[in-house]
Amino acid sequence: MRTARIKEKGAYYHIISRVIDRQMLLDEVHKEQFRRTMRAAEGFSGVRILTWAALDNHIHILLHVPVPEPVCDDELIRRLHLLYDKPLVESVHNHLKSLREEGQDAAAEQFKAGYTYRMYELSEFVKTLKQRFTQRYNALHNRTGTLWEGRFKSVLVQGSRYALSTVAAYIDLNAVRAGLVEDPKDYRFCGYGEAVGGCGRARDGISAVARSLDQDGSWSECGRQYRKLLYVAGEQVGLSAEGLPAKPGFDPEKVRQVLKEGGGLSPQELLRCRVRYFTDGVVLGSHAYVQEVFLRHRANFGPKRKSCPRSMIGGAWGDLCTARRLRLEVVTVPVAA
Repeated sequence: MRTARIKEKGAYYHIISRVIDRQMLLDEVHKEQFRRTMRAAEGFSGVRILTWAALDNHIHILLHVPVPEPVCDDELIRRLHLLYDKPLVESVHNHLKSLREEGQDAAAEQFKAGYTYRMYELSEFVKTLKQRFTQRYNALHNRTGTLWEGRFKSVLVQGSRYALSTVAAYIDLNAVRAGLVEDPKDYRFCGYGEAVGGCGRARDGISAVARSLDQDGSWSECGRQYRKLLYVAGEQVGLSAEGLPAKPGFDPEKVRQVLKEGGGLSPQELLRCRVRYFTDGVVLGSHAYVQEVFLRHRANFGPKRKSCPRSMIGGAWGDLCTARRLRLEVVTVPVAA
């Protein structure tokens, strides 16, 4: 029996999904199609994507699921145009208009609910995204069946400056960890690369992360602040273990040695490693936040659990905690592609 997913209204999530059998199926053409499908599903669902990354065999998305709002008829039709062909949308529009003209408002609302139940809802957003992308992929390759491996993972992320910015940076540095680029701005299949390329939605998402760091203003100002975060995280890395001098650059062998000896890494080094807390931690945030989530969702945890926050090992995580105590391969140095 699988554990129920923790969901909250107006919450932030890091979602992860992998290609079936972890095959390297997503080339640049497919990643671009995924980006377009993701943005269409975002507009339809009413969620807000802060940043994302598509790699050859998996995807990451950091998103905000707002508290549900009423959707008027015109707004429904506008959103349907993002996902569906014109004939279907016109059919929906005409049927709704007919019901309104006949004074059958209850029937109109029931008809609308067949679409609006998929809005402002995490699982429905992911389902819409993955199903529509799979349909396009299968049509292109004359294949059938699922493209994705099992159930997607999700981590509930506190909407605080440190939690949001840490997860966002981790996501945008995926291509750097994989050895695909040296600078995340050069990888256009992530939120930061998309924003640098001029996408307004991507810039809005990155700016939201920058605002969590008390940075406000234009994209150039927010982008510069976020760039600083990624630059420190991605390039100016100094080893923090005792006896190893701090210096620019990331030395994988030295970092492996630090981890082997039980030493602690700096936040910058940690973000250049693979960190299971961001994929398997269930909840990520301050000690107080994780405990509050635990109390609100007590049934999701074992009956013997008295408290929830679990400290994160591997280095300088500050006040960040998770809901699971992970022990095996929590922090690992990736092997470049």
